[in-house]
Amino acid sequence: MALIIHCWRRLAATGRRPAADINPLLYPSASRFYYTPPYLIKVGIPDFLNSVGNGVEAHAAKLETEIGDFNKLLVTRTLRLKKLGIPCKHRKLILKYTHKYRMGLWKP
Repeated sequence: MALIIHCWRRLAATGRRPAADINPLLYPSASRFYYTPPYLIKVGIPDFLNSVGNGVEAHAAKLETEIGDFNKLLVTRTLRLKKLGIPCKHRKLILKYTHKYRMGLWKP
């Protein structure tokens, strides 16, 4: 590891870029491309809540009439869900999975 750091320092000091044929296993960040494409599948509020499970799907009709759009559900805060009469446990699950969906870590 110290040899790798030493080589990078020498390259940085000379102002040259490393060759393109460097082994990507030594530098994993150079070989990865961290881009998550947007989801092409249209997801509705009932589909989303059904995939969350744990009884949250019982609030699908209420959320669809009050919030209307799935994109609005993704930015809804806990106080709005509380005013709609959704219990704490279900609010937590909805907010947890909407955050995961926004980050691209989970999809229904």
